[in-house]
Amino acid sequence: MNFINLIDYAGTFAFAISGIRLASAKQFDWFGAYVVGLVTAIGGGTIRDLLLNVTPFWMLQPSYVIITGLALLFVILLGKFVIRLSNTFFIFDTIGLGLFVVVGIEKSLDAGFPFWVVIIMGMITGSAGGVIRDILINEVPLIFRKDIYALACVIGGVVFYICYKLEFSSIITQLLSVGSIILTRILAVKYHISVPVLKGNSED
Repeated sequence: MNFINLIDYAGTFAFAISGIRLASAKQFDWFGAYVVGLVTAIGGGTIRDLLLNVTPFWMLQPSYVIITGLALLFVILLGKFVIRLSNTFFIFDTIGLGLFVVVGIEKSLDAGFPFWVVIIMGMITGSAGGVIRDILINEVPLIFRKDIYALACVIGGVVFYICYKLEFSSIITQLLSVGSIILTRILAVKYHISVPVLKGNSED
C-alpha cells in the first residue's frame, strides 16, 4: 500500500464520520446514517471518475464500504464522546476535505490532464460528496454558504502545483497540499474570514 492509498482510506474514514455525525444530529437510524456516511465518502470521487471516464473507484474493491462501516461503528461505540464535541463535524470534514483533494489531484494527474483541470477535479473530489450529504439531510450545502470551503480546495491545488513544479518529493507535496487546506479552513473559521455574499433584490 502506497502513501496515496493511505491518504485515500484516511479521507474516507474522516468524511464518513462527518456524514454520520450530521445524520446522528438529524436522528437518522443506523442504516440511514451509514448511507449518508457512504455518500459523503464516495460521492466526490464517483463524480470525478465519471468525468475522467473510468470505473468509479469504490466499485473496484470493497474497502470503502467496509471503512464506512467502521466509521459507523466508531460513532456508535464512542457516540456520546463524539456528539458531545461541538467541533467534531468540522474536524473530520476538514481533514477529509484536505485528504480527498490530494487524491483527486493525483488521480487526475495520472490520467494526463492539464493542471487547471487537475485542480478542478481535486475540488470536486473534496467537496461534491459533502454537497450530496447536505442535500440528503435537507441542509443548504456547505460549499454554497459563506464558509471558505471550495476556495480552500483551490488553494490546496495551487500549493500542490507549486510543489510539483519545484520538484518536491511526492509525499512532501501531498502533505503540504493537505496542510494548506486544513490551515485555510481553520484560519477562516478562527478569524471569521468568509467569501462576500452576493446580495440580490428581495421581492415583496
